Amino acid sequence: MIIHTVKQGDTIWKLARTYGVSPERILSDNAVSNPNRLVIGQALLILLPETIHTVRPGDTLTSIASQYGTDITTILQNNPSIILNPSLYAGEKLTISFQSEKTRNILLNGYAYPYVNMDVLRQTLPYLSMLTIFGYGVSADGTLIKIDDQPLIDMARRYQVAPIMLLSSITEEGTFSGERASNLFRNIELQNAVIQEIIQTMKQKGYYGLDVDFEYVNQEDSEAYLQFLRNVTRQLNQEGFRVNVDLAPKTSAAQAGLLYEAHDYAKIGAIADTVLIMTYEWGYTYGPPMAVAPIDKVREVVEYAVTEIPVSKILMGVPNYGYDWVLPYMRGETRATSIGNQQAIQIAARNNAQIQFDETAQSPYFRYWDANRREHIVWFEDVRSILAKMNLISEFDLLGAGYWNVMRPFVQNWLLVSNLFQITKLIS
Repeated sequence: MIIHTVKQGDTIWKLARTYGVSPERILSDNAVSNPNRLVIGQALLILLPETIHTVRPGDTLTSIASQYGTDITTILQNNPSIILNPSLYAGEKLTISFQSEKTRNILLNGYAYPYVNMDVLRQTLPYLSMLTIFGYGVSADGTLIKIDDQPLIDMARRYQVAPIMLLSSITEEGTFSGERASNLFRNIELQNAVIQEIIQTMKQKGYYGLDVDFEYVNQEDSEAYLQFLRNVTRQLNQEGFRVNVDLAPKTSAAQAGLLYEAHDYAKIGAIADTVLIMTYEWGYTYGPPMAVAPIDKVREVVEYAVTEIPVSKILMGVPNYGYDWVLPYMRGETRATSIGNQQAIQIAARNNAQIQFDETAQSPYFRYWDANRREHIVWFEDVRSILAKMNLISEFDLLGAGYWNVMRPFVQNWLLVSNLFQITKLIS
């Protein structure tokens, strides 16, 4: 596996000759839509095949997997171009293995809304252990606010991905209600009724576990929130379900602020089966331009987390998005636009921008001028920044990663991760 940073004069065909791989493979693995418009500073993932199978008449994914002692999921992971069209043709070349050794097993969780593009989801599922579907709330009358999740549940299971139900304080209008959360935490009769409805829904729809995502919990509700977590985890565990709790990115137990104070790492870590630490949003919609998940900031959170929570329970958050800010940034006025990581490269290509790489943040960025003569700065993720995050997961021996979110394609990310790790499948 090689990460090549594009330089002046590089072409796809030159890189293919240099590394001994096909131009088509470089293009598809990096979602390069125009081979004549590489961006200077762009990071390309170059995967070096070890075993290649040339499809013969009558071959199927099942027969090929059996021939090489592998499985269909691995073939899909190694050949993402066939995920949407698995019909094979004679002469087609499939990569069975690459010149790399997977270092360890990890869990990968991805979050999605029910309105996700189903082709994007299908291209992502081979690389996931779990798909967490956002999300259920609790109505004013104490019943679950339901969502159209069955198509995602069914598709996840077809790819041996465990579907996870998500509970938060979201309302029918799509906003978050601290009042409803507080009522749930403090009313034990309501709480037990909601938990029973959750269990019934999970059994009926085929969910594997529950993700509890309550952010901005009022400080006065901290103990009641912990009691709720104990109650829901105990009841769901008794039914054979697992519980994950999402945590704000803290660097100390005494960290002040509404986002942090009710998220007691030690106590919640002892209650939950797993936790996701939301290590992203340093760069955010209304904030000053910076990397979404700078590795130095992420490291500080992980270093604290492992002193409070067993590493075998920790999933580290990874962003699958970036932001585009118009400059100059003005606090209270500037609103960044959320963009996909592949989209960021397209923006750079259209505007003849050169991509830079911040060594401290381990994140790429670039500047450009739009048609209205406004300067922009874009921070996003690429294969280099993702590698830095995966290395951090390995360094601390964490359970795995959770992606917020999988609504946008990010091909080189999934290829990188599946080359580094064996992705655990929780269901068959």
